[in-house]
Amino acid sequence: MAKGNGGSTAPAAGQEIKTAIMTGVSWMLPFVIAGAVIMGISRIGASLYGIDNIWDAGHEQAASLVVQLLHKFDGFGGMALSLMLPVVAGYISFALANKPGLAPGMVGGLLANSLGTGFLGALAAGFVAGYIVRALATMVTLPKALASAGPIFILPVGGTLLTCSVMAFVIGTPLAALNHGMEQWLLAMSGTNTVILAAVVGGMVGFDLGGPVNKAAVTTAMALLASEIYAPNTAAQVAIIVPPIGLGLATLLWANRFPASLREAGKAATLMGLIGVSEGAIPFALANPKIIVINVIGSAVGAAMAVGLGAVNRAPISGFYGWLAVENWLVYVLAIATGAAMITAGSLLIFRGEAMQEAKKAPAAPKFKVGR
Repeated sequence: MAKGNGGSTAPAAGQEIKTAIMTGVSWMLPFVIAGAVIMGISRIGASLYGIDNIWDAGHEQAASLVVQLLHKFDGFGGMALSLMLPVVAGYISFALANKPGLAPGMVGGLLANSLGTGFLGALAAGFVAGYIVRALATMVTLPKALASAGPIFILPVGGTLLTCSVMAFVIGTPLAALNHGMEQWLLAMSGTNTVILAAVVGGMVGFDLGGPVNKAAVTTAMALLASEIYAPNTAAQVAIIVPPIGLGLATLLWANRFPASLREAGKAATLMGLIGVSEGAIPFALANPKIIVINVIGSAVGAAMAVGLGAVNRAPISGFYGWLAVENWLVYVLAIATGAAMITAGSLLIFRGEAMQEAKKAPAAPKFKVGR
């Protein structure tokens, strides 16, 4: 069997994982920033017309051409953001296996998105794809005449099929079951102490920033609106925006603690937080997963504070354009500011200004062993 391109100069496993993640983040950021800015333009513009749901399909046939255009803009921004998970997974795989790993990683990230596994699933897809492609290159021996077909045919096809199989049959089902279980748990908690419930919902929303845990909390909170149970929704809408605002502010206040890519991500994160998109904090969680703990604490505190002090949000709107419609909106805004400030301060414990590796030169593409 052939060896991969490893050897005595191969990086340590921890450094390789870190480099792969930072490569994925650096390639993902243009999509995040483009999507966030375009959506921000759309939603801020729509708020001037008193519209707080410009993404709703009904605005496609609005009487005003400006509203129709803003609706289209929001869709363009959403399209850019929808590429976030496939791109981060694809370039994590690329960092591990070069070009042959790109297609398996991107398709795996796309599948992770459709399975509702969020950015944690996309991370898993990237590493699964990268290591599968490496293994295929090491284990498969081709005749010399067919060796050139390996990187452009066997590795992408075999890697994609195996990666998707792992995602669909190994990772997807447990996460779906976990998602359903959390929804039932939250429904069961709805009759308990509202402050405790708010803290739980807030922590879940801040945990994986659009992933299955977040979706379980937000979906359940929105479902309870039909029963006129507003505390979970109030908690969820606060927690959605606390992490991106908090981390965005951190990059403004102490920029030297963050690598250049995250300083750029911070600008987009602040805007994304203000318009109600929690995914703005994802690049920070990918760069250093320890920040997830800080996100959970800040989100839980902000959510519990809002509910405990009597704020009531009766609409599934987290963006700034809906704040004035909240009952006790000053308390609501104060709770957001408090949770965000905790994350801003907590980031000092996580991001210490180390020279983080960003998009290092990718290793050479894995090569097949060539037989006679």
